[in-house]
Amino acid sequence: MRQAAQQCVLGKDRIEIARASQRQEGAIATHAQAIVWLDHKRATVHFFNADDDSVATVRADPPPSHIHTKAGSMSGVHLHGDPAYFAEVATALAPARTFLLVGPSTAREEFSVWLRQHQPALAARLAGSEPLDKESDGQLLAFARSWFRRQDRMTPQR
Repeated sequence: MRQAAQQCVLGKDRIEIARASQRQEGAIATHAQAIVWLDHKRATVHFFNADDDSVATVRADPPPSHIHTKAGSMSGVHLHGDPAYFAEVATALAPARTFLLVGPSTAREEFSVWLRQHQPALAARLAGSEPLDKESDGQLLAFARSWFRRQDRMTPQR
């Protein structure tokens, strides 16, 4: 057994993939499920199976102004999520067969709408969307594994 570490950059240095797990040299882990924690600035995608996981981080370009414009705004405008950022999150999620979307803000719902409009095949793999404050990586994985176990129990078996 050895500690494996892998870094990969995709796009404009906005997607970083890091894999750190204990496994035999040459063994390839398959991750059918994923959980993505998303806000307007960053998305963290955890791909996992029963005993292995890998993490991808997607960072949005900084907005030209505040997302929530309040003071000094005649229109009271709320800037919506960046479509290029959402496209990169969708690219990062492509390997997952099913995924859970979590996060604290409206970005989660905006991404769901964008996904249904622009990536309907990927939207069909969205298992659910839950409000969730930022947790540690371990807590996110524990939440995701528990959530998918509950969903599996509720799904009729053929």
